[in-house]
Amino acid sequence: MADVTYRDSVAEGIAREMRRDPAVVCLGEDIGAAGGVFKTTVGLFEEFGPERVWDTPISEQAIVGAAMGAAMTGMRPVAEIMFSDFLACCWDYLANEIPKVRYMTGGQVTVPLVVRTANGGGLGFGAQHSQAVENWALTVPGLKIAAPSTPADVVGLMASAVRSDDPVVFFEHKGLLASKGAPAPDDHVVPFGEAAVVREGGDVTLVALASTVPLALTAAERLAADDGVAAEVLDLRTLIPLDVAAVLRSLERTSRLVVVEENPYQGGWGGTVVSVVADEGFELLDAPVRRVAGANVPLPFADALEDQVIPTVDKVVDAVRSLTTY
Repeated sequence: MADVTYRDSVAEGIAREMRRDPAVVCLGEDIGAAGGVFKTTVGLFEEFGPERVWDTPISEQAIVGAAMGAAMTGMRPVAEIMFSDFLACCWDYLANEIPKVRYMTGGQVTVPLVVRTANGGGLGFGAQHSQAVENWALTVPGLKIAAPSTPADVVGLMASAVRSDDPVVFFEHKGLLASKGAPAPDDHVVPFGEAAVVREGGDVTLVALASTVPLALTAAERLAADDGVAAEVLDLRTLIPLDVAAVLRSLERTSRLVVVEENPYQGGWGGTVVSVVADEGFELLDAPVRRVAGANVPLPFADALEDQVIPTVDKVVDAVRSLTTY
């Protein structure tokens, strides 16, 4: 079967859930007849109509507030925030209201909604449209976080997200939208909290997420060809729940760890991974841990400058070499 794009898999994943469950609805800016600014909702309006695919005003608060109310009254809304940077505009709902309803009602009310958003840099969109903000959501108890790296995982994780009775923030990386991969099988579901070993190796573990997964794979191929280093690449897939057990299993084989993340180094999700490894797997390590992360600066517009700020293959290769010679 021919490969499909990450972009098309977003629409396919949503469509599968809408066909399966009539309670699933979509809302967001220009997601209807326009098919979304990133063309990730193409075909949904034509198949499901205006009763289930709702174009909204340009108001993140309105989108997420309406989704919250719909979820509390029996629907399963999939809400799109066009750029993840603008989660800040609806942060009260996302951090202070939605994740706390189930707890504060003793489980009497659930909020089964998905907030989809285009995340990350590498495309020269500038400081206000290029941030990787998984770490924002990571600080909020009560949210689940998914960030797929392949077309099949987009579909499989979307299925788990829509079916969850807890709210999910679903990060779709802009730099991956045009990438291609194997299509998802029928009825494909990827459980949350199950990382995937996407490349086996015995010398060093590269832990990655979303766009840093193909970056880590490219670095691993270069290290194998140039240095004879066998790097294992682990795709976390979700941050909440976080599959720490998979990281520790990999370290039992490799004893060396490099975390590759697009979040800023200060407060990035990699710091959480590293701290848990230090608590639960310190004796597995034969070398210091390295984090290849974004710099703590606003993202530049110019591509040459942006490459200085976000993770690159060269930076990952250099980090691994520093460990193999330790």
